[in-house]
Amino acid sequence: MTATARSILMVAGILLALATVLGAVGTHALRVRLTPDQLAVFETAVRYQAYNALGLLGMGLVALTVDTALLRWAAGLVLTGIVLFSGALYLASLGAPRPIHMLPPFGGVALITGWIVFAVAIWRG
Repeated sequence: MTATARSILMVAGILLALATVLGAVGTHALRVRLTPDQLAVFETAVRYQAYNALGLLGMGLVALTVDTALLRWAAGLVLTGIVLFSGALYLASLGAPRPIHMLPPFGGVALITGWIVFAVAIWRG
């Protein structure tokens, strides 16, 4: 197994475990502490983290046979997107200061760019 594949798969596993834990915390502990709007934002963060971590898992599987700079860039962009998008949404739902609310769009752009770079990496083979 290449170092790239191992790293991507490890990060994907950690992000999926974290999404599961945070989803459970949201359902059991935060439901009574957050407003319905705040809880919806928190649940959106969990959902996007889980979906994109599953995608990152797929990237790691592809990296077992294709190890290119573009694939590494794609994985890095998706990881950055998860941190900026979901991370900022988690913080915003818990009452973070207003400047944090400006980060999710940057995370979304990083996610979209990462998936486009991934597609290009596969296309180039």
